[in-house]
Amino acid sequence: MASGQVKPRRHIVYARIFWCVFSSFVVESIIFGFSVLPAVLFWEWHYHWQLPGPTYLRFILLSMAFIPAYLLFSLFLMILSALTTRLLGWRAPIDREMPINHPDWPLLNWVRYTISIHLVRIFAGLVFRATPLWTLYMKLNGAQLGRNVFVNSLWVTDHNLLEFGDNVVIGSEVHLSGHTVERGLVKTAKVKLGKGVMVGVSAIVEIGVEAGEGCQIGAMSFVPKYAKLEAGQSYGGIPVHRLESHHKMKAL
Repeated sequence: MASGQVKPRRHIVYARIFWCVFSSFVVESIIFGFSVLPAVLFWEWHYHWQLPGPTYLRFILLSMAFIPAYLLFSLFLMILSALTTRLLGWRAPIDREMPINHPDWPLLNWVRYTISIHLVRIFAGLVFRATPLWTLYMKLNGAQLGRNVFVNSLWVTDHNLLEFGDNVVIGSEVHLSGHTVERGLVKTAKVKLGKGVMVGVSAIVEIGVEAGEGCQIGAMSFVPKYAKLEAGQSYGGIPVHRLESHHKMKAL
């Protein structure tokens, strides 16, 4: 904890944790309830179609309505979750070091924000990732994204700590977030990717990273925290290092 900061008493810590869990449960239950409602109404409307023929035909068509009903649920879940976290102020704090064993409200707000993102990722991410709707969800959830941003990974989190320029491409299974956990502290910092940055499949990008315009990060690379990557350059490796261009290698 910061010097001079008083540690809260144990019962206060327990009360905060309880309120964090309870409020998350209540809020997410409400979000899920309203998200399911359009799907239920769609199914209800579908069920009351007047169809000729045997009764089993109605049940076959009702079963076929599952996918569009699920898509409705997922879409409303993304929108309502993002709007709710914005309304409640659940966000990842910027440039903070927060002790896990003595949680304060910024840490607990981040926990609730993370829970919300995780649930959307489970129930909607597999359907909508790598689509404009997933980018829209991230924007509504606090991310600053340019035009034509393509995110094909479910492991891009802490959306309000992300700043991406136009035409950024995030490959499959990329791990990129605005937080890390070290020695009992949750540390946060923004991740800034300039226009045209490409992050390859399964790369890991840590907190505080800044990549200049047109920078390319190779597949399965590791970008350590607070690294500054030059514009127009290609990087790869663990940890990343600048790669020689094709023309330079040919000259050698």
